[in-house]
Amino acid sequence: MTNLDAVEGLDAVTRSLARRTPEQLAALLTRHAEPLARRPAPTELRGLAQALWSYETLHHLVLHLDHPRLQVLATTARISQERAGRDAPGPAAPAPGADYQSLMAHRLSFAHLATEPVPPEDVYAALGAAAPGPARSAAESALRHLCDDGLAAPAEDGTIVVPPRAPQLLAAYDLGPFLAHAPQPAPDDTAPGAPAATVPPTSPHDESRAAAATLAATVDRLLAALATQPAALRKSGGLAVREIKRLAKAAGATEPHTRLLLDLALAADLIALTRSPSGITALPTGAYDDWLARPPGARLAPLLAAWSGLWDIPTHTPAGETPTALVRGHDRHAPALRHALLAALAAVPLEGGTPLPPLPFTEPPRQETGTRTPWEDLLGAADWHRPLAVTRQPMAGERAAHTLHEAACLGLVAHGTLTPLGRALLADPRSLDEPLGDLLPPLLEQAHFQADLTAVVPGRPTAALQALLTAAADRESEGHAVTWRFTPRSVRRALDAGHRAETLLDDLARASATGTLPQPLGYLVRDAARSHGRMRVLPAACCIRSDDEALVDELAAHRDLRDLGLRVIAPTVLVSSREPAATLDALRAAGYAPALESDTGTTTVERLPAHRTKAPAPPRNSHAPLALAHRLLGLPAPSQEASTTGAP
Repeated sequence: MTNLDAVEGLDAVTRSLARRTPEQLAALLTRHAEPLARRPAPTELRGLAQALWSYETLHHLVLHLDHPRLQVLATTARISQERAGRDAPGPAAPAPGADYQSLMAHRLSFAHLATEPVPPEDVYAALGAAAPGPARSAAESALRHLCDDGLAAPAEDGTIVVPPRAPQLLAAYDLGPFLAHAPQPAPDDTAPGAPAATVPPTSPHDESRAAAATLAATVDRLLAALATQPAALRKSGGLAVREIKRLAKAAGATEPHTRLLLDLALAADLIALTRSPSGITALPTGAYDDWLARPPGARLAPLLAAWSGLWDIPTHTPAGETPTALVRGHDRHAPALRHALLAALAAVPLEGGTPLPPLPFTEPPRQETGTRTPWEDLLGAADWHRPLAVTRQPMAGERAAHTLHEAACLGLVAHGTLTPLGRALLADPRSLDEPLGDLLPPLLEQAHFQADLTAVVPGRPTAALQALLTAAADRESEGHAVTWRFTPRSVRRALDAGHRAETLLDDLARASATGTLPQPLGYLVRDAARSHGRMRVLPAACCIRSDDEALVDELAAHRDLRDLGLRVIAPTVLVSSREPAATLDALRAAGYAPALESDTGTTTVERLPAHRTKAPAPPRNSHAPLALAHRLLGLPAPSQEASTTGAP
């Protein structure tokens, strides 16, 4: 055997790619965007074929194969490997104690690779699906999907070729008998004398609506707190525990849920990590301002889409590790685990769902020999959807339990089954605007002002209404309705921020659902305005003092120092409107020799200031896959209109 068989396999997949339309090739590039992004962009179809069949890409893609596709791929690879070894036996195995290079050379010899084409009928026969029926239909469908994804390709004579290194990746897994359909999770009615299942008092839709409303409010408070005071990261990476506690208190959430929301906001590009001389801080990006202007459903859509592809389970912290957030995940199995669990729950009827296992997770007690608990049934059903990502991974039960609790927090799971929002996410994480729009009502632009000096918004307020009420009142409660209370202190806060009594009352009246304000509120605002400003605080960035009164008068009249806004407040004291550094520079430029003094009266040694900057994140081009598909197929670049309508 020579390398010719492997080359012919690449030729077959290259020809298969060349027969696709630009839209079909763009769809493949989009489905495999994550692993392909870790390699240089291909410049020709053969380069794309090599990227798809590389061991690193294959290792990622097989995690997202369901049971029929994985069985067909593994069986085809095994038959191909056996025929390759039979036609040209490989070299003898190295002696015990051989060096690493010798062991790898033997393992990667052509006799150990899947380099021989295999007739599809042989694959079906090996799977017990030779006769027409459900098993045969499932196997044929699985083979078509493998070819669509570039993990298999038909040769000229109708045989099938697969990536040569597939046996090495899949040989360690025992996939069991071929199952055409996913097993159904069993309801929790196996215990003797168990009561009949009853329909829960609330529907999954209602539970999802409540969870989504709570989530929208929590994320809003969390990002607002982060915008007010950026969070500092540890030198070793991730947020310190005290920062997580601070943000959890501001958001009104538990610490695990705060870690979850922070990681989702980072993945959705709503916050970014910025390096400065004092360290790395996390703060909102420019996308946060656009996010604030969206309706509630559109705000949650990028966060839910980010959760579906997050390489981490943020609420799960293995024993011995410190919980943290804002660390780029490295758990490549997490997205496949989420899909498997949601797909398994999609088959559970409302009356058949079981409660989620409590956290911290403990394995449910086993039932009689030969029976399985509902939890084991659920994991078994999830195994069918992603065989390599559920029970074959360490801490399978813990990881699955935390994943499902995250899904419940996001409004995707309720009463042991999927909500309508969860089904929409399972179908397409990029198309959530409509189901979220149905869940969350539009933002309210008006409030109900009451005689007890409260303002109630029976829903989610717009950003403008929230800013107005927050400026002049204190948020008192939050739930399905948000309540603010006006106090003398809160009104003074609005006056301090530049509001005038009459304009503030006008703005509040326009925001009133009735167009008028209660009389006590008008009295409160006018009383606060009458006492506001009876004493004044002089703004000054710094002071200049000198025992020479003539010098003070000279500085106040100096033309070159006008930009400092110098004012004499005492015979020996000037105030400047500029910061100390700018004031020193201006005085020295005018020919004076000032010294910097600390607040204790001692002379301060000056140091050069440290400058910082923030690099913007590169924009994402949603039309790039279609443009790349045209280039790989040697076709003219698509027009902008075609890119918009034809991109997957």
